[in-house]
Amino acid sequence: MDFQEFLKYVPKFLEVALPAREAHFKMVPIERLESLKNQNLGSFNPKTAAVMMLLYPKKGKTHLVLIVRNSYEGIHSAQIALPGGKYEPIDVNYWNTALRETHEEIGIHPDNIEIIREFTHLYIQASNFLVYPFLGVCKEEIVFIPDQIEVAQIIELPIADFLKDDLIVSTTMSTSYAKNIEIPAFKIKEHIVWGATAMMLSELKEVLKKIL
Repeated sequence: MDFQEFLKYVPKFLEVALPAREAHFKMVPIERLESLKNQNLGSFNPKTAAVMMLLYPKKGKTHLVLIVRNSYEGIHSAQIALPGGKYEPIDVNYWNTALRETHEEIGIHPDNIEIIREFTHLYIQASNFLVYPFLGVCKEEIVFIPDQIEVAQIIELPIADFLKDDLIVSTTMSTSYAKNIEIPAFKIKEHIVWGATAMMLSELKEVLKKIL
């Protein structure tokens, strides 16, 4: 989609009711649904984090940026993710976390990102994190500077491709809670995006389909 045309729709993001868990649950395995529906966050005392769903122009077309995390000892090793990370005491609020982490991970200064709105927070049981996603827009073409420690690769996804129905697939995976189960996922080129990132992207996709 042409980026200048897309900018005309940005105010509509504030008018749309978020589909929230209805969108999240579209990217959850059947075996996992009941436990997610009955979550009681008050008993978990989760850590908090924030991520950025950043839309920007590339050659005049609207894109969304994702990252491939480096391999390390941890649950989210080598996964596809949105730029973001853990809330720190220096952060005034969660969108400040998202801006700071985006700057640290892929080199975009906070002054170049306009926060449009917060999306529905999401609890990740495997790592005990409550994640706050934010939609941001950068109006200039971006020269990414990935953090070599945290980021193995940057994925630039055209919104026109993101909105295609055939981007969603079913795949068999082993997770922290089950082995060899069918999982709904986004297939982006050679990458499989699943779990919390897929759930957040599902909500973004539903909102984009409503306003574009």
